[in-house]
Amino acid sequence: MEENKKFKLVTSKKTRYLLPNILTLGGVCLGISSIKFSIDGNYNLAVTLILFAAILDALDGRIARLIKGTSEFGKELDSLTDFVSFGIAPVFVLYFWELSNYGKLGWAITLIYSVCCVLRLARFNLTKVDENQEWKKNFFEGIPSPAGGLLILMPLIYDLTDLNIGFDIKILTPYLTIAIAILLVSKIPTLALKKISISPKTTVFLLLGIGIIFIALLFYTLKTLLAFGIIYLLSIPVSIIIYNNQNKKNFKKISDEEHEDIL
Repeated sequence: MEENKKFKLVTSKKTRYLLPNILTLGGVCLGISSIKFSIDGNYNLAVTLILFAAILDALDGRIARLIKGTSEFGKELDSLTDFVSFGIAPVFVLYFWELSNYGKLGWAITLIYSVCCVLRLARFNLTKVDENQEWKKNFFEGIPSPAGGLLILMPLIYDLTDLNIGFDIKILTPYLTIAIAILLVSKIPTLALKKISISPKTTVFLLLGIGIIFIALLFYTLKTLLAFGIIYLLSIPVSIIIYNNQNKKNFKKISDEEHEDIL
C-alpha cells in the first residue's frame, strides 16, 4: 500500500510540472552565479557555470515532454531563464573580462547583445510552424540563445587555455559579440536537431559518441568547448544548404498536390 502511495507521489501531476521547472530555475542560479564569479575574477568557473546552465536548458524541456510535465508556465519560465543565463550572464562576464576596457562602446556592445537576445526569444515564443511545413521544426531562425551565449565566450575560453596562435585574441571580442548578436536576430536557418530519428543499429554508436564528448568535457572542458564553438560556426553554411534543399522539395510537393487537385 505504501509503495503505491510513493508511486502516485512521483507520478502526480504537480510533481511532473515541478521537476522540469526546478531544473530551469537551477539554470537561473548558475547564470547569476557566473556573473558573481566573473566579478571576483574567476573566469574559469564563470564559463563552466554557463556551460552547466546550457546543459540544464537542453534537459529541462526534454524531461518535461518525457514525463508529460509541459505547461505554459514552464514555457515562459524557460524563456526568462534563457535571457538571464544566455542573454545577460555571458555578455556581463565578457564585459568584466574585456569589454569594459572599451568604455562607453563596450557597454553599448553589452546592451546590444542583450537586446538582440531578448528579441530573439520573443520571436521564438511567437513562431508557429504551418502544418504543411512540419520539416521547419528541425531548424531555428537564427542561432538559439544558449549557442549564442557560449559562442561570444570563445575569445575568453581561448584565453583560459594554454593554446597560443601568436595573436591577441581579445581584439576579436567586440566584433565577435556584435556578429553573434546579429546572428541571434537573423533569419538564417540553423539545425535544431529536435526530431532526428535514430535506428536501433546506430544507438550504440550514439551512446559511444555521447560518452566520448562527456569525457572530453570532463578532462578538457575549455578546449572541447572551443572546438564545439568552431564546429558550430562551420555548420551554419551546411544548415543553410540543407534548409534550402528541404524548402525546394516541400515547394515541389505542394505544387504537385495542387496540380493533381486541379486535374
